[in-house]
Amino acid sequence: MAPILDIKNLKKNYGSTEILKDINVSIEPGDFLVLVGPSGCGKSTLLNCIAGLEPITGGSISIAGQDMTEVSPKDRNIAMVFQSYALYPTMSVAKNITFGMKVRGVDQATQDKKLQEVAAQLQIEQLLNRRPGQLSGGQRQRVAMGRALVRDPALFLFDEPLSNLDAKLRVEMRTEIKKLHQNLNASMVYVTHDQIEAMTLATKIVVMKGGVIQQIGSPAEIYNRPANLFVADFMGSPAMNLIPAKTRANGGATEIVIDRPAAEPLVLKDTQNANLPADVILGLRPEDIAEAGYRSGDNVQTADCMVEMVEPAGADTYVVSHLGGKQVTARLHAETTATPGAALPMAFDLSKVSYFAPETGARLN
Repeated sequence: MAPILDIKNLKKNYGSTEILKDINVSIEPGDFLVLVGPSGCGKSTLLNCIAGLEPITGGSISIAGQDMTEVSPKDRNIAMVFQSYALYPTMSVAKNITFGMKVRGVDQATQDKKLQEVAAQLQIEQLLNRRPGQLSGGQRQRVAMGRALVRDPALFLFDEPLSNLDAKLRVEMRTEIKKLHQNLNASMVYVTHDQIEAMTLATKIVVMKGGVIQQIGSPAEIYNRPANLFVADFMGSPAMNLIPAKTRANGGATEIVIDRPAAEPLVLKDTQNANLPADVILGLRPEDIAEAGYRSGDNVQTADCMVEMVEPAGADTYVVSHLGGKQVTARLHAETTATPGAALPMAFDLSKVSYFAPETGARLN
């Protein structure tokens, strides 16, 4: 089966400025692809290139097995949901949803049928006679999604559709979009700078920086095996702890030596990773640093750490220490007795460790 979207060697320049650099990515039918990265990384530009709203400088874009590189946006069989909703203020919700079908000459009976199906899916049946000015932000976003859904396109494109909503509504709408994807088995490309949205929605994530793809993978691959320091730091909340360290061989183990303020260096023994360079950046997620006694295994090392800060967060408590010249966050259980200024025995799960090269940022293990 041909990919529903296939982008090869795509380049986008504005004058002499390179915005997108040799982009290669493809998704299968039914995939939910999320483009994620900081502001200015090129993710929205890439989405606009897929939609045909931006001409590309080089490369090709195929949708459903057909080359769409030079095809007009209206002929690409896509539907787009914008950050700004882009609704007609003088039209009712029903007319906003059906307007595109009317322009394309779809008969009235089909328009009515599609409208009722989509309104039921999005739970907006009671809003069909209202105008956009009478709706909340979440309701407007549902209408914008409804307008896309009635098209039944080969590909849905979402450009940061939840960024104008408050935190609670974002979570609700994220769930709605996830349900839509599961129910429709639709192919979707979604742009966001919010890595939590990326992790919860995607079947495949593309992490971008400076117009370059840093890593492509499933949410689990991106989270557990980040390809470089940028991905490790960007994906995850709180972010992965990235601790400068030195290594030395000791029998069948590698000793990881980490400086500590006003104390002897912390020495951890890693029994699973050998042949590491002398200088590394050690990466551990906050949940892989636990209070001693709450984590066990062949490659779990325990050491006392001085607690600098304690941050209760409901079901979890975040405890901050200082190692290798960096603040290090551990995600502990809510009932921890950790106290600022006191030492706490901590268990480091080195079976989950990532190592990176300090010079290049590339993953080493």
